[in-house]
Amino acid sequence: MLAIDSLGFRYPGAAQAALDGVSLQAQRGSVLGLLGPNGAGKTTLISHLAGLLPVQQGAVTVDGVPLAESRRANPVRIAVAPQEYAFYPMLTVAENLACFAAAARLPGARRRERIAACTAFAQLERFAGTRAERLSGGLKRRLNLAIALLPEPELLLFDEPTVGVDPQSRAFLLDAIRTLANQGAAVIYTSHYMEEIEAIADRVVIIDHGRVLRDGPLATLLSGGPLTVSVPAHGDAAAILARFGSVDAQGTKLRVRLAHGQSPVAVLAALEAAGLAVDQAEVGRDNLEQLFMALTRRSLRDD
Repeated sequence: MLAIDSLGFRYPGAAQAALDGVSLQAQRGSVLGLLGPNGAGKTTLISHLAGLLPVQQGAVTVDGVPLAESRRANPVRIAVAPQEYAFYPMLTVAENLACFAAAARLPGARRRERIAACTAFAQLERFAGTRAERLSGGLKRRLNLAIALLPEPELLLFDEPTVGVDPQSRAFLLDAIRTLANQGAAVIYTSHYMEEIEAIADRVVIIDHGRVLRDGPLATLLSGGPLTVSVPAHGDAAAILARFGSVDAQGTKLRVRLAHGQSPVAVLAALEAAGLAVDQAEVGRDNLEQLFMALTRRSLRDD
């Protein structure tokens, strides 16, 4: 549905481009997980899709139609559920939904139908008469979701939608978003919670410094990483492991990401030859968080 080709953008006066040749696609019926540290370009990318920034370089198309033209023809085809609460706190749940349904220019009968459907989908029926400011964090997120769904958008952008919610509300929101994709919507989902991306994403894009570092099905990204071996940290184990790849300390264990051509058997043999008995070892591949950290490095990002 959505195709982004070599998208570039530089803010006025900025020394570096916020987006530098970003290309990706989002398909109907699937969830695209968008990952990146602070300052990677995720917000700039979402702002383009929401119509808040013009395309400076490259192209963004929806079903082959340029984004700006598509938005003019159907302004509610793309919806955003932002990280911030996007409703009027002094209005009730029902009043907020009525207000945003009117803003979406839904006609009378359809307006009532969509308000009822979105209220039910977000399970907000018992709170229809409650002022939004009095809702819990999880209920506020569900109200954000219900508002975004009112015009039945074809592409949904979720920007950190589970920040500050309890585990039950997080599970509900993830199930709801997965359901929307299963019903045919195209979903782009950004989050700093790797387990959320692993739970619902069909495809993952990792960006940093405005560039795409990895793009592919989640299973493919994880299976393509190097093998790792974790053993207890004692004696000269660190020096021995360093001969086989890059080593990280993880509490009382050492973990080596094997260089090309190295094998777990050779690692264990070298440890045993040095007189270091290994009574416990773990062999596997990077999970999504480990892959993310390896690609984006470990330096803190405050922007």
